[in-house]
Amino acid sequence: MKQLIFATILLLGLQSCKKNNTTDTEPAPEPQPLFSIPSNFPKPIYPIDSNPVTQAGFDLGKNLFYDGILSRDSTIACGECHRQTYAFSHHMHDLSHGIEGRIGLRNAQPLQNLAWRERFQWDGKAATLDTQPILPIEHPDEMDDKLDNVVAKLSKHQGYKNMFKAAFGTEQINAERMLKALSQFMLSLVSANAKYDKYQRKEAGVNLTADELEGMSLFESKGCKSCHAGQLFSDESFRSLGLSRFERTKVDYLDGKPVLSIVVDEGRYRVTGIDTDRFRFKVPSLRNVAASPPYMHDGRFAKLQEVLDFYDAGMQEVPNLDPIFRKNARLGIPMSAEEKRKIIAFLNTLTDETFLKDKRFAEPDGFPVR
Repeated sequence: MKQLIFATILLLGLQSCKKNNTTDTEPAPEPQPLFSIPSNFPKPIYPIDSNPVTQAGFDLGKNLFYDGILSRDSTIACGECHRQTYAFSHHMHDLSHGIEGRIGLRNAQPLQNLAWRERFQWDGKAATLDTQPILPIEHPDEMDDKLDNVVAKLSKHQGYKNMFKAAFGTEQINAERMLKALSQFMLSLVSANAKYDKYQRKEAGVNLTADELEGMSLFESKGCKSCHAGQLFSDESFRSLGLSRFERTKVDYLDGKPVLSIVVDEGRYRVTGIDTDRFRFKVPSLRNVAASPPYMHDGRFAKLQEVLDFYDAGMQEVPNLDPIFRKNARLGIPMSAEEKRKIIAFLNTLTDETFLKDKRFAEPDGFPVR
């Protein structure tokens, strides 16, 4: 009898060990690709084949993104104004901040799904993603440096030489390689796993609430979808929204002495010089919009409620006001308080928590590597 009990205990123990070993040896989940096209997204605009995202290129670009060495005094990194938790925007800063506490002219835009964007900056000044970083690097109110000087600084560090060699085959550091590495990191910032996406893909167990469904319907019927179109929630156009004129006192330095001036931001006109482009700004994507306040090119609205109140009753007659806002007896988009509540409920379904918390994109301890 004792032998039978011992044998039974031994058998159970072996089965338990077998189960534990099976658990321990289960294959790890497949690593996520650094860049892929979500099934519900269109074809990218960026020519991926000309600059494919590799692990070494991603690592270099990420290191550059979080390194203040790209600024004149090494205090301001790209990641200063583009913070992951807030969809790589400058959370609750109406205007971007640069070196020596200088204040920029505009609100820092989120960084996400950049392979599908046509032009960059609120006024579209950057034609490609590869050239976009030049603008903040050389802007006097942001990073206030020159590309040649940044390259010279990077070239002094063996760590960067090693990373450039891993990414591009040799230790040569130049502006083209630096910009392509930054693009590889930014291309990887794909956000397509919000509740809305899971609903669109008909994933099991994912349903929108009654308020979210009604909000989505209102988003379309009220005309929001006309500008915030498609899976990217932007038609990539430039539009004048009827915002009151934004003026800012700007401080420049001449021979080390401050010189004050008044700046009026006229949007796309600053790039094209075409009169019909005055006060037109790029239509932003609404993905992760609830996580990336404040809103508008000058960050004047802190809450989504304020944005909808503006579209409802705050719009003004301004040059080149988009015709879409003249369809009613008054300017704007009439909405009741209940309709606004439901639209906000829908906008909240565009928040991609996986993207906002993805550790691959976060600045880890020990950065930057030089």
